[in-house]
Amino acid sequence: MTQYRSLGRTGVKVSPLCLGTMMFGARGNRDHEDSVRIIRRALDAGINVVDTADVYSAGESETIVGKALSGGRRDDVVLATKFHGSLGEDPNERGNSRRWIVQEVENSLRRLGTDWIDLYQVHRPEPDTDFDETLGALTDLVRQGKIRYIGTSTFEPSAIVEGQWTAERRGRERVVAEQPPYSLLARGVEREVLPVAQRYGLGVLAWSPLAGGWLSGRYRKGAEQPRSSRADRQAERFDIASPENTAKLDAAEALAQLAEEAGLTLIQLALAFVLEHPAVTSAIIGPRTFEQLEGQLGADAVRLSRDVLDRIDKIVPPGTNLSARDAGYVPPSLTEPELRRRGH
Repeated sequence: MTQYRSLGRTGVKVSPLCLGTMMFGARGNRDHEDSVRIIRRALDAGINVVDTADVYSAGESETIVGKALSGGRRDDVVLATKFHGSLGEDPNERGNSRRWIVQEVENSLRRLGTDWIDLYQVHRPEPDTDFDETLGALTDLVRQGKIRYIGTSTFEPSAIVEGQWTAERRGRERVVAEQPPYSLLARGVEREVLPVAQRYGLGVLAWSPLAGGWLSGRYRKGAEQPRSSRADRQAERFDIASPENTAKLDAAEALAQLAEEAGLTLIQLALAFVLEHPAVTSAIIGPRTFEQLEGQLGADAVRLSRDVLDRIDKIVPPGTNLSARDAGYVPPSLTEPELRRRGH
């Protein structure tokens, strides 16, 4: 039986596994009927939170989710979606501005076939947009009843704190949840993001707990590199020849051996590890097929022994990202040289 957890301090109860829907639509499973069946199977298994985004297959994922929740299933689901990414050539069809938020929430509501979104999340930070501008627009949407709660995704600790400060000082609705990348191979958020989330009572929905497929069991030493749509889109992240990925492959091999000794699949070990952290509310799984979903269901019932957790720490030390690309967001202070140099 599913043991539901509190989403931060909202009083909302959510399942430890969250169904992510990035792989439904043109980026993954193009069969809408099959995707709907997968979503409904997850709901039947006790998952009650579904996460999507407007940019997943350019809105197609939201449309599929809307189909799956039709026929009376909407009220039983904590529905989360996100905005920020570009959806057109117009420079204003993206971002965290009031102009875009007010426009795009209507598009998401239409695609999802619902009157409200439970958790509306800022998909990425946007340093050149005043966060009060963003929170002000989202606060209005809460008061209009179009969204229930505000969340963020892949925010740095300082930005999380800024959001709390802004809400308090400006009388805005508070951010109640953060969605960071977290896995056995990407433990960087253990340093500050997760402790800060705990300090402010935020719910945490961890994305990519299988490290983009590296912990699916398909990546093994000596085996041919598997093909996937994600690897095709992000070739550098999956190039086994790179030093970062060689380290990930070595770690995945050691973790697979540890899982086998513990009587678990690598997937079960990976998901159970993420759910073991006291800051984490739910781990987001992102199946493309029925087989992938079935291999992940039930992992929330697995508890890892102290010995297994200690051995994990030796394979991938706490707070370590084996690849910088797995952090999910690189701030402009690192990508734009002019921000680090005085004018000449």
